[in-house]
Amino acid sequence: MELEVNGPKVYFELPFDLPDTAIFTMKNLITQTTVTLLASTLLLIIISLIVTRKLSKRPGGLQVVAEKLVTMLYNLVEDTMGKHNLKFAPYIGTLFLSSIVCTLLGMTNILRSATADLSVTAAWALVTTGMVWYNNIKNFGFSAWLKGFTEPIVVMTPMNIVSEIANPVSMAFRHFGNVAGGSVLTALIYGALTAASSALFSWLPGVLSEIPFLAAGIPAFLSVYFDLFSGFVQALVFSLLTMVYVGGACPPVEELPESRRKKLDKKAK
Repeated sequence: MELEVNGPKVYFELPFDLPDTAIFTMKNLITQTTVTLLASTLLLIIISLIVTRKLSKRPGGLQVVAEKLVTMLYNLVEDTMGKHNLKFAPYIGTLFLSSIVCTLLGMTNILRSATADLSVTAAWALVTTGMVWYNNIKNFGFSAWLKGFTEPIVVMTPMNIVSEIANPVSMAFRHFGNVAGGSVLTALIYGALTAASSALFSWLPGVLSEIPFLAAGIPAFLSVYFDLFSGFVQALVFSLLTMVYVGGACPPVEELPESRRKKLDKKAK
């Protein structure tokens, strides 16, 4: 039995070229990852429309569950980032739900888990890093942000730069590695059990000798663990790291430089 572990399949190529950017070369390919991302977005939109269709002051069961989940999200963001950063709650919730749905869609055996593609988790990590850098410069100033790389001493500048780059890299590879590694491990175990089943039960007549008896149940259990449990944990870890990094760039008003506090006071007036 031959077992192949490949990346996302290419379904078709768009009849036109996508514009390139200064950093990335855009590919006009529609892959399994692209379809999974579109499916997860569509699914989340449909669920949102269903949940919010008939909101009332006397909520039913579905609305109660939705409100409870939203409250839990805002409480988590407040506890992790502070009450002044509640504006980031929608982004954190979207990031978490997208990660969960993209991973769970891989359990259908029709779509491939989008989080098993490094380009997806890397894109999320880069967005988070961009938010961190933007808020650091916005709240502390560009010169202060650059000066932070030389602290506590100038000799540490190379290490601080490496550390800054390592944050999004570790976020992307952690999420991708756990999901993709689980898929590969499940496929390898399924292949090994199928081969062992063929060798042990080759004496059975006809079609019965081709049934993978040993592979029944175990790969499914591993899929539930890696896709459901591990996928949930990785989505939570990714969201928590995002909250920690962005929250560190958005401290309370009293911890901001005086010039920044004066600008906020003028806006408030």
